[in-house]
Amino acid sequence: MSLHHFFLDDQVIGEQESSEFTLRLTDADAKHARVLRLAPGEHIGVVDAARDYFECEVTAAGDGLVVRIAQKMDAPRTDPAVVLAQGLAKGDKMDDIVRHATEVGVSSFVPLKCARSVMKLDPKKTASKLQRWQAIAHSAAMQAGRMEEPVVANPLSVAQAARAFEDATAVLVCWEECPSTSTIADALDAAFSSAGIVDPSEAKIVVVVGPEGGLSSDEVDLLTSSPRAFPVTLGSSILRTETAGVVAPALVLYECGGMGARPPRA
Repeated sequence: MSLHHFFLDDQVIGEQESSEFTLRLTDADAKHARVLRLAPGEHIGVVDAARDYFECEVTAAGDGLVVRIAQKMDAPRTDPAVVLAQGLAKGDKMDDIVRHATEVGVSSFVPLKCARSVMKLDPKKTASKLQRWQAIAHSAAMQAGRMEEPVVANPLSVAQAARAFEDATAVLVCWEECPSTSTIADALDAAFSSAGIVDPSEAKIVVVVGPEGGLSSDEVDLLTSSPRAFPVTLGSSILRTETAGVVAPALVLYECGGMGARPPRA
C-alpha cells in the first residue's frame, strides 16, 4: 500500500533532536491530514526541506501531526526534468492539465501566451491564477507520492519561451500541421545524440502544447529555431489541448524509461 505523502518547506527531519516531533505542515496540509483521519500507528511519507525522504509513524494526531522516524528511504530512480509549456486554455482546462500532468511526472509548468489562446490572463488576476495552479500541483504531487512538487512559472510569450528554452536538451513542439514531424522517440534520439546525453536523468526536456486553436506556423518557427528543437506528432488522432498536455509528457517519460515501462534509452 502506498503512503500518504507530505512536503515540508522549512523543516529538516535529520535536525530534529527528539525521537518524536511535530511536523510543521502548512495550514492546507494540516487540514488535509485531518481529513485523512490519520491515527497513531499509521505510516506516512515525508519529504523534508532538504529533499530527504522519510517513512514516519504517526504517534499523535490531535492539534498537530506528531511522528517518529520509521526509516529513511532511498530516493527512487531519477527521471529527466520534463517541462510542460502549455498554451493557456480556457475554463478549468488548465486546472486539469496541471493536476494530471503532475501525477504523470512533469517537473515544472510554463503557461504560454499564444496568438490563438482563448484565455487572456488579466494582469490583475495572474497572481491568483498562478497561486491556484501551484496549489493544484502541490496537492497532486502529494496524492501521487511525488518526491518533488512541480513549480508553475510565470506566463511567457512564445518569443520569451523560445529564448528561455535555449539551454534545454530537447524541445518537442506538438504540432499536427507540420508535414515533416518526428516521432517523440526519433526526436529524443536526435537531441540526445546532439547533446551527448547518455543518461536520460541528466536531460531537460521541454514539451510544448498549443492552446485550443493550436500553434501558429510563426510560433512553431520561433520554438524550433534551436538545433535540438523538433516538431513532433502524437499519432494520427488530433488530441484536445487538455489531452495532449498529459499524453505528450507521459510519452516522453516512457521513452526515457519512466512510467514503469521500457528500460532507459542508451
